Amino acid sequence: MSTAVAGVPTLDPTTCYAAVRSRDRRFDGVFYTAVRTTGIYCRPSCPARTPAPANVTFHPTAASAQEAGFRACKRCLPDAVPGSPEWDLGATVAGRAMRLIADGVVDRDGVEGLAVRLGYSPRHLGRVLRAELGAGPLALARTQRAQTARVLVETTDLAFADVAFAAGFSSVRQFNDTLREVYDATPTQLRGRRGGPRSAGTIDLRLAVRAPFAGRALADFLRPRAVAGIELVSDADGDPPAYARTLRLPHGPGVVRLLLDDVPADAGTGFVRARFTLADLRDTAAAVARVRRLLDADADPVAVAEHLGGDPALAPLLARRPGLRVPGHVDGDEIAVRAVLGQQVSVAGARTVAGRLVAEHGTPYETGVEGLTHLFPDAATVAGLDPDRLPMPRSRGRALVDMATSLAAGEVVLDRGPDRDEVRRGLLCLRGIGPWTADYVALRALGHPDVFLPTDLGVRHALAALPGAGPIDPGRWAPWRSYALVHLWASLDDAPSTYEGE
Repeated sequence: MSTAVAGVPTLDPTTCYAAVRSRDRRFDGVFYTAVRTTGIYCRPSCPARTPAPANVTFHPTAASAQEAGFRACKRCLPDAVPGSPEWDLGATVAGRAMRLIADGVVDRDGVEGLAVRLGYSPRHLGRVLRAELGAGPLALARTQRAQTARVLVETTDLAFADVAFAAGFSSVRQFNDTLREVYDATPTQLRGRRGGPRSAGTIDLRLAVRAPFAGRALADFLRPRAVAGIELVSDADGDPPAYARTLRLPHGPGVVRLLLDDVPADAGTGFVRARFTLADLRDTAAAVARVRRLLDADADPVAVAEHLGGDPALAPLLARRPGLRVPGHVDGDEIAVRAVLGQQVSVAGARTVAGRLVAEHGTPYETGVEGLTHLFPDAATVAGLDPDRLPMPRSRGRALVDMATSLAAGEVVLDRGPDRDEVRRGLLCLRGIGPWTADYVALRALGHPDVFLPTDLGVRHALAALPGAGPIDPGRWAPWRSYALVHLWASLDDAPSTYEGE
């Protein structure tokens, strides 16, 4: 589909057109097809008649197609697809910028704030994004707002003024004008007929994921690690597992509840049902982006399986759990604190200590959901604790407080914006933070696709249990070693009891 020039994927028209002609759903969200004769852009799998090659151009982002004067197809809804794996996993400036834009940084801090987070001047950042993505940061943010608004218009009964506010528009007029320009429809036309009313702060959405998606296996990972007060996993007869947790968001707290069911490979694009309850609707885009990170929703499971499945030792594991994802997290600072708490103790032990930390130092939050009572303490709160009074060895308590101090001061940032290698180096410079902790944070907070934890006890047990045990070289699993890692963890009947000492 693409070739790389200086690490940047470029679209090959011949390969892209072949994907369009075959209506290959694997490329939905990877690129967009603009049709000159109709003035619309589509996803590759659009069921409409395939246009002639001379009449199409290909764009890496929806914003690029819109910048070129095309509007979204009403039939295939090209924005209702998972994001591109290139930008989800890429360590380039473009990939990092896309992740921050999805989190609403431009809406909150402007282009200048985005540029500062990435370490560039606004002008240079604009040049980089236009060269790599076909659109500048304002256009990319505008597309993000339009996509969020369309989903809210079509899936909720929020008043249009509330939708405009939640999607990040500065006025209702701007909201109306943008939807007419992008979708050639008014908000009323997009909404059509809707069902019963909902509470103003509750939003039911379907989050797009690439198929296959091992939702139940993700619930199995989260269940033994769920910390009392902030998260829970519940099971009901006949229903998929439900995962719920509190969220600390830019403008206020929130709660999300996810139904984690499996999506079969033939689904193309699947969906995870989510219910968000937000104190401030301006946090809608940020909440959705962070939950998508938790789900690893933009991963390409087909590409991962094709690569890892070539190893006879891993092939049975992939066949057992097709579409297994790397569990991300909604808050980088939180998972870093929990990683330190997990040093040299069992999963259950780490969960118990984290629960005590939440009960004693978390922010009380009345959610209306039994079992969800607090927000996890922020980095500044943890930084202010006395390490000698924490329920852990003194050296680990000092490491925890030192790391939280660096997080609170912005010396280490875990929001998927900074360069991953720089973040790892910053963590390793902190007292008491070794390779296991730094790499575990990279795995879950930064979404790094190529992390391996050779000293992890669970990994050692899983490697020893692989069939036909000969020498195993994890290096040949690159660049998808993170996915091999979670398959190894999932292969154990019982979670590992301890981790490495650091």
